[in-house]
Amino acid sequence: MSALPETQTLQSQRTKMKHPPGLYLLFFTELWERFSYYGMRAILVLYLTTELVSGGLGIKPSVAMTIYGFFTGAVYFTPLVGGYLSDRVLGRRLAITIGGITMALGNIVLFAINNQTGLYIGLILLIIGNGFFKPNISTLVGELYAPNDKRKDAAFTIFYMGINLGASFAPLVCGYLAEKYFATNINGVIHYGFKYGFLAAAIGMIIGQLIFNIFGNRYLGDIGKKPAGAPAKTNKATEPKTKAPLTKQEKQNVAVIFILTCFVVFFWAGFEQAGSSLTLYTDKFVDKSIGGWTMPTSWFQSLNPFFIIVLAPIVSQIW
Repeated sequence: MSALPETQTLQSQRTKMKHPPGLYLLFFTELWERFSYYGMRAILVLYLTTELVSGGLGIKPSVAMTIYGFFTGAVYFTPLVGGYLSDRVLGRRLAITIGGITMALGNIVLFAINNQTGLYIGLILLIIGNGFFKPNISTLVGELYAPNDKRKDAAFTIFYMGINLGASFAPLVCGYLAEKYFATNINGVIHYGFKYGFLAAAIGMIIGQLIFNIFGNRYLGDIGKKPAGAPAKTNKATEPKTKAPLTKQEKQNVAVIFILTCFVVFFWAGFEQAGSSLTLYTDKFVDKSIGGWTMPTSWFQSLNPFFIIVLAPIVSQIW
């Protein structure tokens, strides 16, 4: 007779452990955004340094890496601005849509205008779009759960798996289109189809935005529609003249974030060499031939997210 209540309890626990469908909506939205970003990133420096006759821009490697460095630095900076605007004015959902559309336009410009003017316009649009998109999509994941919900850690693990899935197959697709499928050999000169790699990145971003906006109301409800940090309307007569100071715990949290940031800067500076110096090194000095077939240089950028997907479950069990 005691088996029935026990079964009901187990079913109740399983129900509570289920994640809201909004998580999987954000999973696929982020997957396609990361596909777009890492697909573009996989071929960007190759596009910059390849000679004009071969479909590139013919920029010196040192200058190309400087452009890439400024681009990447701006990509990490603009979320400060995009996050502030979403908190105060736009709301997270609108900011994500603005960011996604802007990034899609950036890749379309890189596809359509194959010169340095198109390069700079495209990269600026990508920087702006990333600033609106990146800080808000991750925050929405957290807002699906109550502050002390035990499922939140697992939710972010699922979400970041989407990031690595998108990052792993993006170079395979965009790189193959650019370096193989649309490459032509005319009188011994190879002309690469870099612009088609950028087009694929744009299409990936558009797919992500369609998923997000078509299913957003159904699976997210009102989450993220209103600005989270907009000042509340108060009676001017009773409104305090000064803001409340940070508590001791808040000050400690800020200090921890500051210290971690100082170390993380060096990690990401090294990590981003994958899109610049390591790409050029691989292109010039690594034997990419397998039998009679040559592997695209950009494919090597799939290795990092691939090993994360494969090894992360093993490491989590050991840890």
